[in-house]
Amino acid sequence: MELYLDSVDPKEIEEAFKFGTLAGLTTTPTFLHRHGVTDIDAKLLELAEMVPILQVEALGNNADEIVAEAQRQLEMGLKKDRTVFKIPVSNQGIIACRRLRDEGIMVNIHLVYTLQQAYMAALADATYICPLAGRLQDQGHDAIALIEQCVDMVDHYEFNSKIMFSSVRYPEHVRNALNIGCHTITVPWKVMKNLTSNNFTTVGTNQFVEHTRLVTMTVAEVIRDVNPTVHTGQAILDAIVEMTNSGVGATSVVGSEGQLVGILTDGDLRRLLKSEGKLAVERSLADLDFKLPYSIAGSANLLEAVNKFKEVSVDNLVVTDEASKPIGMLDIQDLVKLNVM
Repeated sequence: MELYLDSVDPKEIEEAFKFGTLAGLTTTPTFLHRHGVTDIDAKLLELAEMVPILQVEALGNNADEIVAEAQRQLEMGLKKDRTVFKIPVSNQGIIACRRLRDEGIMVNIHLVYTLQQAYMAALADATYICPLAGRLQDQGHDAIALIEQCVDMVDHYEFNSKIMFSSVRYPEHVRNALNIGCHTITVPWKVMKNLTSNNFTTVGTNQFVEHTRLVTMTVAEVIRDVNPTVHTGQAILDAIVEMTNSGVGATSVVGSEGQLVGILTDGDLRRLLKSEGKLAVERSLADLDFKLPYSIAGSANLLEAVNKFKEVSVDNLVVTDEASKPIGMLDIQDLVKLNVM
């Protein structure tokens, strides 16, 4: 089934044709009016340069005027092999279609609402026959049944025409067109851009990304660009300042050789202030008893970090280098933000 974009918006056209799968572009006078186009000819020439096939309106009060309008647009610069002229179905429209087709000019008989109209268009060798699904459904008609009848008629009698499903309102219309074997469809960008969307696909993709991150990203790649660290010779107040400046709720405590000896968390500080009061912040870190903190190598992958957090039930892990010296702090929230925790 051929896929056309239904638009005159250059931004939509540029985005849609990045797919590399579209057959062409359909336009309407209504679209041109909505976008404030005043020089229609110039706009059509601009659009023709952007797409492989452009479908444009050829209007007139009779067959002569319709044919003359199509020929005028070709003379102004539209290409015969890249332009389809859209003609509303009528007796004069059918006559004009037959005359244009005899000259090798492509025609779309549109605004089709009955099987009989589609039949007359097929007899005139219309390149495309265009029933309007959305508009028919707005009037309470079974649009899908009509379009299926048009497809069956063309296929059964081996007409050259292609039935174009148009007036698409939502992705379900595209599924309908595929189910009934429609030959081509023209779709607005707001619908087209959602044709690849599905919540289950999004969930599955996110899981794949999450699992890939777990085994390919290292802890050193995700820690913040801060390394809150204090020496045992500093005061507890210095540790508070370090945590405040870094925005991390903990700081590593190192000895004279820079070796990791402990960790001081905001929870530790609250407990210390509760038990000893405000004067506690003036004490030296050397007065406190530290246990070697839970740590993880910067070269470890995120899966190891996740498992470590689950194993030890803490909020922060000290991240160390090959010499077991702290290079940063991994907060459990860092992994939550990456959707791996």
